[in-house]
Amino acid sequence: MLKKNYRYQIMLMMVIMVIINYIDRGAISYAQADIISEYGFDPISWGAVLGYFGFGYLFGSLIGGILADRKGPKFVWIMIGIGWSFFVIATAFAGDLGLALFGGSALTGFALIRILFGFAEGPTFSTINKTNANWATPKERGFAVSMGLLGTPLGALLTAPVAVALLSVTSWKTMFIILGGLGIIWVIVWSKMFTDLPEQNPNVSKEELEKIRSTQDLLPNEKVVNPKDDSVRWYHFFQNPTLIFNAFGYFAFQYINFLLLTWTPKYLQDQFGFQLSSLWYLGMIPWIGACFTVLLGGKISDYLRMKTGSLRIARSGLAVVSLMLTAICFVMIPTADTIVGVMVLMCIGNAFNSLPNSVYWSVIIDTEPSRAGTFGGITHFITNTATIIAPILTGFLVVSYGYSAMFTAAAIAAGIGMLCMLFVKPGQRPRKGQLEKAMV
Repeated sequence: MLKKNYRYQIMLMMVIMVIINYIDRGAISYAQADIISEYGFDPISWGAVLGYFGFGYLFGSLIGGILADRKGPKFVWIMIGIGWSFFVIATAFAGDLGLALFGGSALTGFALIRILFGFAEGPTFSTINKTNANWATPKERGFAVSMGLLGTPLGALLTAPVAVALLSVTSWKTMFIILGGLGIIWVIVWSKMFTDLPEQNPNVSKEELEKIRSTQDLLPNEKVVNPKDDSVRWYHFFQNPTLIFNAFGYFAFQYINFLLLTWTPKYLQDQFGFQLSSLWYLGMIPWIGACFTVLLGGKISDYLRMKTGSLRIARSGLAVVSLMLTAICFVMIPTADTIVGVMVLMCIGNAFNSLPNSVYWSVIIDTEPSRAGTFGGITHFITNTATIIAPILTGFLVVSYGYSAMFTAAAIAAGIGMLCMLFVKPGQRPRKGQLEKAMV
């Protein structure tokens, strides 16, 4: 039976997937007390455990984007869904694996599993971008991207109650086994619903397909997907300043995002003495505003695109203002005297941080939709250095200067991202002569 807007069901399934994805990666932060107690990690070692994920995530995002262009997003979705579910289950046995096989080092066991887990999750957002490039209409690109990204704050918000609930009724090891099982269920359902292109899907009507492939609403510097276009190579990414600055602008978002995801539970326990039973709701607070602004940002960006006819205002301008407000909020957190003040500033700051989340991916689709997977993978590779830097650097900052330095570093990251986005010109590509010269 044909669906009127089947592409929205595809977008909804990606939201569910990202929610599962984020709960899987963030749950370890709520199991930290049990894991640290069992294996004797100090703050620096614990920062390393959290940061190992990023090493695999970097290369997974890069390879996944290339595979999404070459093999199609469905192939990548199935492979990574099975992969990350397996490794989240394996997390339950990581420490014991290290003790048994790596000279009695539980840290090495966690390093191996977290790196492989990160590698499996790495292709997620570059594959979402490829999927949106194939399925979204030109005038709803910002919204489509923001729908995919909605799972980020929703997943982070739900991580606290889900993880605490599971930890309250079972062990931390059983928690990881249950979470891995949920990922397998998603893969089975998704494999029956999804096709690489809407043209291949029997649920897509002729009318919907015409909307998706319409060129009527394109701005002069926009394009739609052309599956036969192979003139653009992966290395052309590095010849385009817009794509490079966009990647470093996105770094700011990811630094703050991963900092809050990995260190908020320990910060609340160490600084304010909260127990695990309180973290189920406190851990949700920084993500409440972001759940709304990530969607709002996509809508605002599409609205500005329509009203101004300028992708630079719609994408870059929105990001610059949002990152400036993010930096202001985080630099104020160390001055707050109460838990209420701290949580309010974290919530508002993260909301502003998430407002332009869709922008970074939209810029890639605006600029080169036929290479949305590959260029998205390269962007994510650069961006996800933050998933290593944020938790590991924070461990050193907390030991050396206290938790105030953690928030100051977040404000600095936002400021750097703001400066980078000033130089982003969406839709701008290297001149034809430059590309031809590069291909010789």
